[in-house]
Amino acid sequence: MSKRKKASPKKSSNFLTYFVWSLAFIVMLLGAFVAGYYVGHDGAKEDALKKEQSKEKIKQSMIKKLEQESAKRKSLKDEQSVSERLKEVLKKEPLPPEPSKEPNEDNLTSSLSIKEVVAQYEDASHEVEEAVLPKAIERKVVKSTKRPKLAIIIDDISVKSHVNAVKSLHLPITMSFLPPSKARPSSAILASQESFYMVHLPMEAQNFKAEEPLTLRVDDSSEKIVQRVEEIKKLFPKVKYLNNHTGSKFTANEVAMDKLILALKKSNITFVDSRTTGDSKAQKVLKKYSLEYIGRDIFLDHKMDKAYVLSQIKRAIEVAKKHGSAVAIGHPHPNTIAALNESKKLFADVDLVLVNKL
Repeated sequence: MSKRKKASPKKSSNFLTYFVWSLAFIVMLLGAFVAGYYVGHDGAKEDALKKEQSKEKIKQSMIKKLEQESAKRKSLKDEQSVSERLKEVLKKEPLPPEPSKEPNEDNLTSSLSIKEVVAQYEDASHEVEEAVLPKAIERKVVKSTKRPKLAIIIDDISVKSHVNAVKSLHLPITMSFLPPSKARPSSAILASQESFYMVHLPMEAQNFKAEEPLTLRVDDSSEKIVQRVEEIKKLFPKVKYLNNHTGSKFTANEVAMDKLILALKKSNITFVDSRTTGDSKAQKVLKKYSLEYIGRDIFLDHKMDKAYVLSQIKRAIEVAKKHGSAVAIGHPHPNTIAALNESKKLFADVDLVLVNKL
């Protein structure tokens, strides 16, 4: 019987070695694959995160730009809104078929177009004789811990668009209304809707072609002046302050001013001197009767250029700081209203007040 051959230990050992190495190789391949997967995945996640962060930065940057643009558009829109409202001042209104003799709330438009009315008052120079501004009021420098006060009066208010333009500023500005006339029949009605206002009373000028009806003249009697003041009081029952419209001749006449101040005192109305002439006798007459003198310091719109009006607003603020108070006068024209709107930050240095709060 033949003998069975025994398996070679050497061959068996080689087989096991190959097998182990093969398994190790496979494990290494799998490990490398898994490691590569996770490394690649993490790298991809990091790349994706970076992309997301980059997108977010771009998004935030765009949002910021949009917000800035939106703010600019809003600011521009606000300015345009003011401009649009101011255009009403120059907008031609149709003539009413039959103007009512007695103005009422349904008849708030002028029998003339607003454009025709405004054309008579192109700038503040119509107030001052020969367009020469009188010198500033001589006053002592006031050193006080109180904040300086500035009162801004807008003269010639006579139609609804003037009122709307001033109110659009949302500032404490005193409106001074011209008395009713054929050109502006509803000025008193418009004033009655305000809690506080002044009257801009026409007085004789040295030379002014577009004189208002019922203008007070230097040769008017005391009785006639008293009668006119009483008429004003009936038209404007709440009036406490009154300033002169033109009046370079009237206010320079001491006798005429004496008659007017006495009539105003009788009706408990304070006179505010528009100072359309350097020869005004208002201060002298008021002192005679121990009455307070209030006079204009600055005309804002002697020239109808917005840059000029802005410079005059700054001057008015400086006068208020120097003397403790100041009075500035302007008119309801687009450049004046626009300049006031742009000066709101400047008014932070003073207390902008109505004239009765000086």
